[in-house]
Amino acid sequence: MIPKFLKKRIFKAPITTDSASNTDVNPIAPKPYSTAPINQLYRKLSGQLLDVAVKPKLLGELPEFDTDDQTLRFYVLQDYSRSNSILIDLQTQEHNLPPALVGVHDAAHDIKENAAIIFLKHPSAKDSQLSPRLSRLVSAVLQHPDLKVRLVPVSILWGRAPEKEDSLFKLLTADNWQDPSITKQLFNIGVMGRDTFVQFHPPQDLRTLINNSLKGDDEGSSIFDALAIDSKDNFIKKDDIKESPAKDSNLDITSSVSDANEAPNYALVATADSNRELVRMLQQQLTVYLDKQRASMLGPDLSDRRNLVDKLVYSPAIKHAIETEAVESGISVREARVLAKGYANEMVNDYSHSIVRGFYKFLTWLWTQLYDGVEVHHFERVRELATDYELVYVPCHRSHVDYLLLSYVIYKRGLSIPYVAAGDNLDVPVLGPLLRGAVAFYIRRSFRGNALYTAVLREYMHTLITRNTPIEYFIEGGRSRSGRLLPPKMGMLAMTVHSQLRHSEKPVVFIPTYIGYERIMEGGTYVGELKGKPKESESLIGLLKVGRKIERIFGNVHLSFGTPLHLSDFMKKFDVPANSLPTDRTDTPLDDKASAMVDNIGVKIMQHINKAAVVTPVSLLSLVLLSAPKAALDETICREQIALYQGLAQQLSYSDDTVITDMSPQQIIDYGIKLKLIERTPHILGDIIQIAGKQAALLSYFRNNILHVFILLSFLAALVARNGRIERSRLDNIAKQLYPFLQSELFLYYPAHGLADTLNKKVDSLLSHGLIVELSDGVLSVPESSSKCYQQLQVLATPVGQSLERYFMTLALLAQQGSGNLTENEVVDLCHLLGQRLSVLYADDIPDFFDRALFTSFISALTRLDYLQKDDETGVLTFDHRINDIAHHAKYVLTPDMMQILQQVASLDEEEITHAITEISNKKQRKFGRKR
Repeated sequence: MIPKFLKKRIFKAPITTDSASNTDVNPIAPKPYSTAPINQLYRKLSGQLLDVAVKPKLLGELPEFDTDDQTLRFYVLQDYSRSNSILIDLQTQEHNLPPALVGVHDAAHDIKENAAIIFLKHPSAKDSQLSPRLSRLVSAVLQHPDLKVRLVPVSILWGRAPEKEDSLFKLLTADNWQDPSITKQLFNIGVMGRDTFVQFHPPQDLRTLINNSLKGDDEGSSIFDALAIDSKDNFIKKDDIKESPAKDSNLDITSSVSDANEAPNYALVATADSNRELVRMLQQQLTVYLDKQRASMLGPDLSDRRNLVDKLVYSPAIKHAIETEAVESGISVREARVLAKGYANEMVNDYSHSIVRGFYKFLTWLWTQLYDGVEVHHFERVRELATDYELVYVPCHRSHVDYLLLSYVIYKRGLSIPYVAAGDNLDVPVLGPLLRGAVAFYIRRSFRGNALYTAVLREYMHTLITRNTPIEYFIEGGRSRSGRLLPPKMGMLAMTVHSQLRHSEKPVVFIPTYIGYERIMEGGTYVGELKGKPKESESLIGLLKVGRKIERIFGNVHLSFGTPLHLSDFMKKFDVPANSLPTDRTDTPLDDKASAMVDNIGVKIMQHINKAAVVTPVSLLSLVLLSAPKAALDETICREQIALYQGLAQQLSYSDDTVITDMSPQQIIDYGIKLKLIERTPHILGDIIQIAGKQAALLSYFRNNILHVFILLSFLAALVARNGRIERSRLDNIAKQLYPFLQSELFLYYPAHGLADTLNKKVDSLLSHGLIVELSDGVLSVPESSSKCYQQLQVLATPVGQSLERYFMTLALLAQQGSGNLTENEVVDLCHLLGQRLSVLYADDIPDFFDRALFTSFISALTRLDYLQKDDETGVLTFDHRINDIAHHAKYVLTPDMMQILQQVASLDEEEITHAITEISNKKQRKFGRKR
């Protein structure tokens, strides 16, 4: 079968076979070649003038060509423009690509073109706007099976404003979806010449495009197969060709691709009309391709903010929500509508390209002041998806800088910036309106129970998604104070899924994004907040305080884009049908399967963020020194430990997406000294590397960024180091018991059912580095106590200790208080208090024990695994002897002294419990009162 528009045009086209038809205009016939010297002089002078006025920025990667000198290469532009053609010629010269404005000669294949540029819309194009050059090249490829032609689509943007401008000046200068006129091109050169962007897209083989176009529907039939059936008189079979050559000069032979594996063999003779339709279809494909690329860079057309608010309020879904609110709240429909409009005004973005450009220039300056560099990893996988998918960026949240940094990186690399869901705490004077005009739409930190607000937010999200607007939200809900990922908040994720199930323009794909810093602006406040200091509210004064830090050194910052997660894959996995929710309602709940799918997506996003981690020099230093006694090591030993960690991470990579620093150990040490995070103390027996004063708590943040990469190695090292010898079978049993809690805390992606294979690989890695020794009968042992490997094993075994100490302390508290006596919140609050005390008294004030999220995660894992049962009404936790069984395994990892300390800290009598719970409750009420 073939498309209807091709059938109409091909079958109704008159077929002429007499010699008179040779005099007709044939769009596939070669055009005369002009070598007038005046043209060469014009091109040279124009190029020199344009080179002075226009400074284009290159987006994406340069195209890679094969080394075959026989391949002809042409650049494909959408619209004819002299300035565009000269600009492309200048860019090809600058980047050592095949020239664009040089004639292409190939006498063997009758190719004689005066330039290597194809305009899909050319003013001299005839025959229903077919590109003459593309027509001639298609004809040549069809006639010559050995001819190789590569097409390189090129996008040129004179400015990057989406279709939303209010002034004549902006309409004249900003690139949008209107074809550029001569007047507009002159304005573009004069005004937007310094804001011009060029992107070369991957080369495409013309013969492959032709054969793909000749393929039919899913059943495998081709265009020419169908034509052979429906119009036999217009085609000659392959056998007939062998017996008698074609006599009609208007007929062109359609040849196959030289490699039979690439495409089927089409050896039919087509009429000029069929070739014309083939060119038309190829031209349409290239136009659609460039349109999609343009849309991914400019974003969708924008509506005026006031009109968008009105559309939201008067949409069928919100009209229903307003009527429901009026009935339930006892107010009039008009009052409910005013309330809904107020909610919409709170949240809706007010995009301004002028503000975006201003931010871009300011941030370009700011990053050079703050950072040594911004390193980006795996971005090309995002670019590949941008044209055909609704992109939802889901980064981890480390700092307020995240909002601007991610948008900056995306914009600089040529894609449309996403709309960012920001907490309304950032909607402060001066900064708030600027962020709203650039990337932010504001949402309340909490709106549980407010059905109308929820409806407006869901409808706004649905509007953005159906208009193919890229979106970004922080799935953790807030910034991590400890450096670990926080448990995912499912609200925005559920709204995304809800929108897709109502109606889908493009399939949704989630882009997990890892953001890693080497120093962080909020580091000091994070440590204070973990220790119980009240969180400071965002304000202009706070912004100015941050501005004072601009002269400090913050090292490099890293953005790594993880493996994309396609929503459609999860829908198949959980058997959730597309378009299963009504389009005119926001309050239709997700069923059990869809809800389970949302939870699974949330966990997978966190795991993929961790898989994309970047092991930086600072995080490696932090991991090594915080594991050493007194946070100090001999410099030689420090270098060897860093090299060991690099070797372990590279030999058995955590994930293909994980990036390991390529600095040498000595360079890493020197880099840490430069950032003033560590210091070198000279000594006659060898210099000592130690953590700089008051930096230990901050370095624990960066250690926690990569703790998941080494945690299983540390766990296995601890099992061997603490026991001296241990059987592999016992090691596997203990790991199987405790792994789910480490997995929940650090979002490890290793599945539990394949844990044994993973552990064996980790053990083999430790054996290959000499850190452990395998004796007979599957017994693992420590190396000689006087050896270097023994000392390295002790350092490697340390990081897992704090996690297991928290687990044991929590279990000891539960066992000591007994089943059915504490609620989940009370357990978390008491563990938080005990952790603070333990950290101050015994753990050098490292803030890991201050993080409530870690205790919450552990209690949730115990509940999910059915070690704890929670009463739905009272929230009281009950449990059985298995709690003690888990605690029993801790003795294989923790020292007896540490277990005794944890037991003592967790021993609270009834009076102490009551006093602590009362004080915590009073503190929460005071905090809530301040917020209100």
